[in-house]
Amino acid sequence: MSEPVVPTSTTGARGDRFEPYRGLAARFPDEVLTRATVTDVDLPDGAGTLALLVLDNDAGPRRPTTLGPNSLIGIGQVLEAQAERAHRGEIAAVAVTGKPGFLVAGADLGAINRLSDPQDGALLGRLGHEVYNGLSDFPVPSFAFINGVALGGGLEIALAANYRTVSSAAKGLGLPEAFIGLVPGWGGVWKTPRLTGPKDALTVMIKNPLANNRNIDGRTAHRIGLADAIFDPAADPADTAVFIEASTAWAARILTGDAGTVAALEQQRDRDHSDRAWDEAITEGQAIVAAKTGGYVPAPAKVMELFAAGRHWTREESAAAEAAALGELMLTPEFAHTVYAFLDVVQKRSKKPAGAPSPELARPVRKVGVVGAGLMAGQLALVFAQRLKVPVVMTDVDQARVDRGLGHVHGQVDTLVAKGKLDAGQGEALKSLVTGSVAKDVYADADLVIEAVFEEMGVKKAVLAEVEAVVTPECILATNTSSLSVTEMASGLEHPERLVGFHFFNPVAVMPLVEIVRGPATTDPVLATAFATARGLGKTAVLVQDAAAFVVNRILLRMMGEVQNSFDQGTDAAVADHALDPMALPMTPFTLLSMVGVPVAQHVTESLNAAFGDERFPVSANLQSLIDADIPSLWAQKGEDQDHGREVIPAGTRAILEVGDSPETAEELLVRVQDALAQEIGLMLDEGVVADAEDIDLCMILGAGWPMHLGGITPYLDHVGASERVNGRRFHA
Repeated sequence: MSEPVVPTSTTGARGDRFEPYRGLAARFPDEVLTRATVTDVDLPDGAGTLALLVLDNDAGPRRPTTLGPNSLIGIGQVLEAQAERAHRGEIAAVAVTGKPGFLVAGADLGAINRLSDPQDGALLGRLGHEVYNGLSDFPVPSFAFINGVALGGGLEIALAANYRTVSSAAKGLGLPEAFIGLVPGWGGVWKTPRLTGPKDALTVMIKNPLANNRNIDGRTAHRIGLADAIFDPAADPADTAVFIEASTAWAARILTGDAGTVAALEQQRDRDHSDRAWDEAITEGQAIVAAKTGGYVPAPAKVMELFAAGRHWTREESAAAEAAALGELMLTPEFAHTVYAFLDVVQKRSKKPAGAPSPELARPVRKVGVVGAGLMAGQLALVFAQRLKVPVVMTDVDQARVDRGLGHVHGQVDTLVAKGKLDAGQGEALKSLVTGSVAKDVYADADLVIEAVFEEMGVKKAVLAEVEAVVTPECILATNTSSLSVTEMASGLEHPERLVGFHFFNPVAVMPLVEIVRGPATTDPVLATAFATARGLGKTAVLVQDAAAFVVNRILLRMMGEVQNSFDQGTDAAVADHALDPMALPMTPFTLLSMVGVPVAQHVTESLNAAFGDERFPVSANLQSLIDADIPSLWAQKGEDQDHGREVIPAGTRAILEVGDSPETAEELLVRVQDALAQEIGLMLDEGVVADAEDIDLCMILGAGWPMHLGGITPYLDHVGASERVNGRRFHA
């Protein structure tokens, strides 16, 4: 590998092809530049010289590289200079990679959100194509070495190359634009189905973004054809040399026409591009968008429109449509709301949790105890063992329950191995970390013990007292209660200062939020350890004060209670269940009710009713009737008397329900719910349950899947006027 090459551009004869975009770039004076540094690499086997472009923003290892107009122009000029070298025969190939951990994390959303003219958005779209086409149409073969995070425009720069390798350790790959309110506007919507086939492209562009912005890893990218080859990195993630060396050696084999490499490439690129595959993908995608958004969110529908039309478009035709779509979508309220929710709330607020003590006060956690061996306890045990890599011991009242709990954990590990998330050795090592017992003295040397037993105050107090009797004075006790008073639990302890609420959401491995509940006696070291542990688990923690149902469940139960109460008063079930469809929530209230479990929802409502009274949290007699009859859902379940897929209340269920004669329209119920939410959140802020409205938004986004396009729950309530109708003021100025 030779010294870095200083890029020069010789555009004088042809003029400056980036001149049309310089006015746009000038409006981004504070853009954090991502620059391309060029190093010549002497390829093996006489394959020639490869110009390696490393994208870096010189902003430290943790700040992701992003792309704004100035960065794009700079990268485009570097590619232009290298193309001149290629024409002179100085290089045989060009490749793009990134700084350790990142290829590029996507466009600079914060900067883009400041655009106010649709022509600017379209111009930015065209600029991306101008630059990326320089890679696609490079005079010698072009490569992308995907070494880490590659999202949106960051993945699209790799898609623009002629060939791609990926690190097996790479995570955070995807095209999330449908989720953030845009389209893959720099070629991804056209190129992806041509690489992977339309079915896998649909997953990357629609299924994953609308599944709470799920991403893929390097192994998946290779499996579906986004990458042509996959190589393992060095043990140290900051050391990219091993991956780059393997990738450049592979590039050399491509350039020299190595028979085995070319044959493997042809096999890797053999994907289903048949008319049937296209038809099925388009039909499925349109159905997913309709089901997930109800037509209330513009970006996913636009992605599907471009995806379907692009089937027959040229690259240039698709590029023009993509740029126009970006110009439209960048000025929608949904995009602005998403930028607030994603950048200001999820990215910034989560990194500096309000009220958290200094991390220096945190104690080490070297062994964890989990009281209980049910499904929730098993999930907790697995996530503690997997993420903290410490021994975890579960207990329950008899050996049969302990064995079932351990069996569940082992089954989950086997699933991870089967899916390729762990190798066999890692799976066995993880299993060995989780043990079980019927005796609580196994907690004698634990640093943290969390209870996950039945949600009943007497049971929890008894369990915590038993544990306190055997643990060390420094051991922290935690409760996973979803609604009960941490203060009341602490009252039965000799040392109430060691107890903290540590409320996870189901499923534990997936849901990123932990509500950390501070009791009146909880000390700062205990609290700091809870926050540090949450970070170690890969979770976002929000500090909440001890109040019935805390944040997420209190808001959800208020919302679900208003809908249930409207039904009880006489509103048609379908009208009640779909009145909130304009919000495009992850699921309807009655679907959420059945998923949470009717008894659980009723139990939490009873706790809220005891704390706040009948006016805001009435206990539904109809829900109690369902519980008494052991009926899990209002709607007919699979195998019952369904009506060709339509939602139907079975005759037997209908017979035990009593409804009034005061129905509401869907519009009336939507406003009723909006006002109820505004009231409840206003009261929570007045009570000091959390520090700020942004904490409410963070909890609802991460703990309840509140849609990003609504900007968080409090901006939504401001936008629809509920905040001022109920509280006389907005949550946000």
